[in-house]
Amino acid sequence: MEKEKTGWKRMKFRENKVWLNTDNNGRPIVKNGKVLIKYQLEQDYEYWVHENGVQPIEDSDVNKKASDRKPDKYESDEKSGTQFEEKADEIVIYTDGASSGNPGPSGVGILLRFGGHEKEISKHIGAATNNIAELEAIRAALLELKRTDLPVKIFTDSSYAYGVLTLGWKAKKNTELVKSIKKIISKFRKLKFHKVKGHAGIDGNERANYLATSAVTKTKI
Repeated sequence: MEKEKTGWKRMKFRENKVWLNTDNNGRPIVKNGKVLIKYQLEQDYEYWVHENGVQPIEDSDVNKKASDRKPDKYESDEKSGTQFEEKADEIVIYTDGASSGNPGPSGVGILLRFGGHEKEISKHIGAATNNIAELEAIRAALLELKRTDLPVKIFTDSSYAYGVLTLGWKAKKNTELVKSIKKIISKFRKLKFHKVKGHAGIDGNERANYLATSAVTKTKI
């Protein structure tokens, strides 16, 4: 049987511009009340979301005043509800860790952005807990940076990592790992963490999550 031809249409999902999978006539392909979206056309991973959550870009903006509209690359901070713009002169990092079994086979996912450029990292780290994977993702991301003079923003959906690295939580476990990350952090002139809600449709966070979960089953090199 010949595979059904499909296409992609630019839409909006939870304040993020996405691509919606459509049939050959440009109609959304719906299965069990859900439609298929992806954040970048070139990415391999896709998400099934409720069809009512996806809207045409013009319809979602029609009731907003121009002064209220957010630039495309604003991301929300779960703690404060503030919106943060990804500025061209700063490094923006999204990190995530995943573990199958907790402890079990684990992976880290990292998305780095700077000046219009992006880099993705998906790495298997062997057997670990989810908390270790979250911390290792942050450590690996920081070690990727060659310049410490530029401002850095790190987005994580891990309450644990955010707490032990920024809120003064006492790490009862993983103390050496936490200490090593703090040592790396101290080398940067301006670095700030932001806690975001996981699985909330935030492009960078969703991509980091996919990279982390994909790395769980990879063979460690």
